[in-house]
Amino acid sequence: MKPQNTSSTNAGSRIQRNSPGSRTQWIVEHACSHQVEHDLSGRPADKRAGFARWLADRDCTDCWKAARDADTESKQEWLATKRATEHKAALAWAERFDMPPLEGSDKALDWGERSRHQLMTAAHTALVVEGDWDEADWAALEEKARSTTRAGWWIDQREAEGTDLLELLDAATETDRGTENPFR
Repeated sequence: MKPQNTSSTNAGSRIQRNSPGSRTQWIVEHACSHQVEHDLSGRPADKRAGFARWLADRDCTDCWKAARDADTESKQEWLATKRATEHKAALAWAERFDMPPLEGSDKALDWGERSRHQLMTAAHTALVVEGDWDEADWAALEEKARSTTRAGWWIDQREAEGTDLLELLDAATETDRGTENPFR
C-alpha cells in the first residue's frame, strides 16, 4: 500500500493561468528572406525567443538543403581533382625514385600510392632535411620502403609521423612485402 500524501499545500490545489501560456509558434523571416512558421514547443519557454533570433540569421531549411547539396557536388568535384593531382605527383615521385608498383585493389592502389608518397616525403623532411640523417641512412630506409609493396600497409600508416617510418618498416610482415626483384 502506498503512503498517502498528507501535505496540505498539494492537496486539491491546481495551478490556474489567466494566459494561454508561452508562445510556441514563431513566424521567422530567414536570411534568405523566406518566412517560415516554426513550432518551438520542444524547446524550453525561456529559450524560444533566442532560438527564433538564431533561426532568423540563417537560411530556411529548404534553402539550406539546396545550398548543402550544391556544395556537396562542388566539394566532390574539388576532392576528385585534388586526389587526381596527388596521384599524379605520387606516380611521378615513384618513378623518379625507382619505387616498385604497389599491390592491391584498384581503389587501394591509388590511395596507397598517395599514402606512400606523403609518408615518405614527411619522413625525408623530418629525418634528412630537418634531422641529422645523411644520404646513406636515407638510402637504407628507401630500400626497406621499396620492399613493402602492399598498398593496404601504406594506407594503414597514412597518419603516422615521418620520424616513425623506419620503425614501421621494420615491423612490416612478410605479407606486407612483395616478391623481391633481383634485377631492379
